[in-house]
Amino acid sequence: SLFRLKDLEVPKLGDSDVHVKMLAAPINPADINMIQGTYPLLSPLPAVGGNEGVGEVLEVGRHVTALKPGDWVIPADAGLGTWRTWGMLPEEKLLKVPSDIPVLCAATLSVNPCTAFRVLADFESLVPGDSIIQNAANSGVGQAVIQIARASGIKTINVVRDRPDLPKLVERLMALGADHVITEEMLRKPEMKEIFKSTPKPRLALNCVGGKSTTEMLRHLQPKGTMVTYGGMAKQPVMVPVSAFIFRDVRLRGFWMTQWRKDHAQDQASVAGMMDTLCQLIRRGQLTAPACTEVPLQDYRAALEASMKPFVSSKQILLL
Repeated sequence: SLFRLKDLEVPKLGDSDVHVKMLAAPINPADINMIQGTYPLLSPLPAVGGNEGVGEVLEVGRHVTALKPGDWVIPADAGLGTWRTWGMLPEEKLLKVPSDIPVLCAATLSVNPCTAFRVLADFESLVPGDSIIQNAANSGVGQAVIQIARASGIKTINVVRDRPDLPKLVERLMALGADHVITEEMLRKPEMKEIFKSTPKPRLALNCVGGKSTTEMLRHLQPKGTMVTYGGMAKQPVMVPVSAFIFRDVRLRGFWMTQWRKDHAQDQASVAGMMDTLCQLIRRGQLTAPACTEVPLQDYRAALEASMKPFVSSKQILLL
């Protein structure tokens, strides 16, 4: 196995360091990909896994001004290594978050809700009444997209894979604020016309799958609409009919949260604006943590296995 649970010495507190006690950290697909070496970020080995999570500040070095003991912090960037109980971390690698939000919301805030927020905001200027379509709608990003869109008056058409407990999943996504939940097979069916009687054709499509699911979703995009690809769970390319380019002039874009953070490293206002908006939504009960299974750190092997099973509807969260 690639994993070991190890005890390390806690190093001395440097002047710009923050001593953090980690509270909770999820297992995301990108964490697994990084460990497998199939992700564009490679940590020098031996490395600590995990790119997301929340911790509490225990003490700070004498040059640290923005943080104090008792504050909650999340990673400012990927590659922090959050699957640990304690860490001595440089101040600039941490973002303060309010400690009055639920711990599971804070632990799952820096990757999926931020991705959802950016893909909804940065590609099409959507207004209330507009609609979007997305696949992998029950993923962490998918669930956040549904809720952020609902809070902004944007309708969502949500595509999921057919599965044994489909009615239960549909009910859960509708409860989050989904307008329509359909299976990939339905994308080709005449029922889609029914949906478009009450909901306008989407101006934005969000793709996390690839392959056939994406091609089918693209058919329903408005002329000059945009499809943003932020993942490729099917590990298949995105295929686009020539006619979609010529006669509908659709735009195909990509998004990677890690790159966005690099590009905006000096732009504290956009980062703070995004985090404030998301924390406000959480406080108002308009954005909840994805369905989670909490696992103590020593059971990490079971958690890793569970996170790689097909049709997972619950995110594994390590309690530290």
